[in-house]
Amino acid sequence: MTFITTILAQAADTDTGSTWLETINNGGVVGYIIIGLSVFALALIIMHVVQIRRSALIPPAQLEQIDQLLGRGDVAAGLEYCLDPANDSYLTRILTAGLTRFQKSAFGVFEIKNAIEEAGEDQTARLYRSTDALGVIGSIAPLLGLLGTVWGMIGAFDALRHGATPNHEDLAGNISLALVTTLMGLILAIPCVALYRYFGNRIDAFASEAGMEIERLVLHLESTAAAAPVRGPAVGPARGPRPVPAPPTPGPGAGGVS
Repeated sequence: MTFITTILAQAADTDTGSTWLETINNGGVVGYIIIGLSVFALALIIMHVVQIRRSALIPPAQLEQIDQLLGRGDVAAGLEYCLDPANDSYLTRILTAGLTRFQKSAFGVFEIKNAIEEAGEDQTARLYRSTDALGVIGSIAPLLGLLGTVWGMIGAFDALRHGATPNHEDLAGNISLALVTTLMGLILAIPCVALYRYFGNRIDAFASEAGMEIERLVLHLESTAAAAPVRGPAVGPARGPRPVPAPPTPGPGAGGVS
């Protein structure tokens, strides 16, 4: 993170007079990889802070406008409002699926809740997936630090292996690599893991709130459908029973045999 350089600068403020840049250099390639990941993690955190907030997911102005449109039974205008790219949000994307099903299906009033639940699960899963990168960084940062530690210790033992009087500069550099990379990995991992859980909890809270608001909006549609007159098949005028024709009257020669 941005404060990683500050902590490293304090750690480097020793009697040797090392600067923070020299301390990072002591981390070697692994240290530079961790610094690059910290910059990427900072960009992700800023993006999530902007995106995962109530005014972005459930804008009050959109909620009020849709409430007015559906309250007066204007489903077509409500759907058009949700489809407008200028009104794209977590709320409108979920309502678009429900209102589309309500209009196009003969049993829309019964299917709208299923459509909204499916769209809500999909949109919530997308929000969770957007935070996965932050969780991955928080998971691999300590492993990168451990990798640097192992690398540094291998170099330190390799320096000890060369003769009875090893090169103290090589030995100190390898030990510094082992310690600095571990420090950098932990400094990056701790805030990433904490913020990953924080953003996940915010997604849960806003998804629950959006569900309650959408359920309130759906009540307008159910009341509108209940108030609509039920039109049955056309019924013609009542007709009485058809008269039974009388049997034919026998003619003059239709009697017995003469």
